[in-house]
Amino acid sequence: MRIGVPKEIKPQENRIGLTPDSVKTLVSEGHEVLVENKGGYEAGFEDDQYIKAGAKITKSAADIFNDSDIIVKVKEPQKVEVDMIRENQIVYTYFHLAAAKELTEGLIKSKSINIAYETVTDDNGRLPLLAPMSAVAGRMSVQAGAHCLEKNQKGRGVLLGGAPGGEPANVLILGGGVVGENAAIIASGMRAKVHIVDKSEARLKELVEIFGDKIIPEQSDKIDLNKLVLNADLIVGGVLIPGAEAPKLVTKDMLKFMKRGSVIVDVAIDQGGCVETSRPTTHRDPTYIVDDVVHYCVANMPGGVPRTSTFALNKATLPYLVKLANKGYQKALIEDKNFLAGLNVCKGQITYKAVADAFGYEYINPIRSLS
Repeated sequence: MRIGVPKEIKPQENRIGLTPDSVKTLVSEGHEVLVENKGGYEAGFEDDQYIKAGAKITKSAADIFNDSDIIVKVKEPQKVEVDMIRENQIVYTYFHLAAAKELTEGLIKSKSINIAYETVTDDNGRLPLLAPMSAVAGRMSVQAGAHCLEKNQKGRGVLLGGAPGGEPANVLILGGGVVGENAAIIASGMRAKVHIVDKSEARLKELVEIFGDKIIPEQSDKIDLNKLVLNADLIVGGVLIPGAEAPKLVTKDMLKFMKRGSVIVDVAIDQGGCVETSRPTTHRDPTYIVDDVVHYCVANMPGGVPRTSTFALNKATLPYLVKLANKGYQKALIEDKNFLAGLNVCKGQITYKAVADAFGYEYINPIRSLS
């Protein structure tokens, strides 16, 4: 198959779909790989590296979309890219469709085959292609939050780990999944006071086994979330419902009683955010203030560390891509129910229930869409 890798065009998105080593693997399997000129430059990959790996460098994204069987990206297609997607073309990337009605409608219209990294599962129900970027975002969330707490960033002027004679900051992590665990690694390492809220008692026990007394576990149905929010200096929103819009756990009314200069980092913003006042921001203009609370809602946080992120992402996504290219999408998906869970929109039909429910579309069983 011919696999195309366009340069990412979402604002301040510096990752790329394939590393040169991944290209080398695909070429060794007998596939042709097209990479857009300087597509990997911001992640530290030169065109010469792709050429040595066996790729062909193209002048434009139009060449990629026009000539490829499979499009491999990092972030959801932007409008200009959606307009270039062809019928029966396979697009393999992050989509987060439950929070993107216009994109969903564009993919339906294109009659393409769209496989979302974020809804591919494993035998334990985990999300192996979402996990690496969730880990990066979780770690970055605390770095970003600590910076936003500085007074010159309009924060409270609080050092996350405190100092002799000064108390550490209170960090509230909403969600004990991959984002939450990785946020806790950094927050506890900086010696903040860390509360983690999750609905699963079993998951909280796992986190206590990992962190010991460095965290305070809070089961969501047994606590007063409002009180925790009001006492927090930094809130990290890491709640996830696979493929669906995130629930709004922090309301606008709560903000009125939060500490002046406290910070919210809403990692769940890709799925609509878990804070009622959250809206997507960019690396160039990452924050805004509502009721004296600093909001950091960058929708592609891992794009700020593109080299680390690209390597981590490829380690997870490449084996599935090899399977997809070697077997074709129908055989590859039918043979692997976990990979099939990644099929969100196929030939004009919505094949992921949470996305169909979000916009009132008919849900089509993915197996049926492949027949």
